[in-house]
Amino acid sequence: MQMQTVLNFLKRPIVMVVLAAIVGIALGLAWGWGVDPVKFVDATPAYLRDDLREDYLRMTIDSFRVNADPNLAVQRWQSLGQFGPELLQRVTANPKGLDPNTLAAFTQLAGQFPPTAASQGGGTTSVSGWVLSIFLIALLALAVAGGFIFLRRLLAKSGGGEPTVSMQAVEASRNAERTDFEGLGLAPPITQVMTTYLLGDDLYDESFSIDTQGGEFLGEYGVGVSETVGVGDPKKVTALEVWLFDKNDIKTATKVLMSEHAFNDQNLRSRLEPKGELVLVEPHKQIILETETLQLLATVADLQYGQAAPAGNSYFERLTLELAIWPKGG
Repeated sequence: MQMQTVLNFLKRPIVMVVLAAIVGIALGLAWGWGVDPVKFVDATPAYLRDDLREDYLRMTIDSFRVNADPNLAVQRWQSLGQFGPELLQRVTANPKGLDPNTLAAFTQLAGQFPPTAASQGGGTTSVSGWVLSIFLIALLALAVAGGFIFLRRLLAKSGGGEPTVSMQAVEASRNAERTDFEGLGLAPPITQVMTTYLLGDDLYDESFSIDTQGGEFLGEYGVGVSETVGVGDPKKVTALEVWLFDKNDIKTATKVLMSEHAFNDQNLRSRLEPKGELVLVEPHKQIILETETLQLLATVADLQYGQAAPAGNSYFERLTLELAIWPKGG
C-alpha cells in the first residue's frame, strides 16, 4: 500500500510538473557535462590570470631579444588585447632583468601596432558547444512554456482567485463536527481525521499514516475514488474505496462505499465486488474495517447527491467521512 500511495502522489499535476523539470535539468546537465561538454579552443593569453599575462609579456619581450622577429612579436603583443598597454607600463616600470634596449625596441614596436578589437575578444567555442547552448536554451524555453500553461490552467480552474475544489474540501472537513469518543465513554483513537470529497476533485485520493505517540509506524489508511458514472467533466463519482493497511497483516482491508444507484446496479456491483465489501452510503452510517492489530471506524458525517443525469442518487456532490483508528481490542 505504501507503493500505491507513492503512485497516487505522483499522479498529482504539480508533482508531475516538478518532476519533469528536475528530469529535464538533470538530462541537460548530463548532456552538457558528460556527453557533449563545451570545448573552448584557440583562446588567447588575454584570458589568462593577470599575473600570468604579465609573465607572458615578459617572455614575449625576452623572445624578441633572441629571435628579433618583429612580426612574431607584434602577433604575441596583440594577443594580449586590451590588457597589453597596462601590462607594458607595469613591465617598463619594473623590468626585472629584461634587456633595456630590447624593452625600448619592443615598446616602440608596440606603439605602432595597438591592440585590435578582434584581438581583445580572443577564442571561439567549438561547434558542439554552440549546439549544446541551443539545446539548453530550447529546454529552458519549453520548461517556462510548460510552467506558464500549467499556471494558466490552474488559475482557470480556480476561477481567477476563487477557492479551488480541493481548498473547499479542506474547509468543509475543517468545519465538520468531530465525534467526541471520550465523551461517549470510549478510548481515544490513535488518530482521527475528517476528509471530504467534492464534485470536481477528479484526483481525490487521501492517505494518512498511523503512528504511536512514540513515533512507531503502525500502518496507513485512506480513501479514494473507486468508480465513476456518465461522461464528461467533472467526473461523477459513484463509489469510493476506504482502505486500512496494517504492517502486521499481509492483507489490506478495503470496503467500497457506493451510491444508492451504484448499490442497486448489478453491473456496477459485479465490477466493484473484487475490490472489497460493498457498502451502501447513508447519512451517519458507520463502517468498520479490521486488520490483524488495527480497527478503523468510518462515519458518514455529511452526504449530498448530485442532481444531474444519468440517474437519481447516482453520484456524490459532497461526501464527508470521519476516519478514526484504534488498536484492535482497544
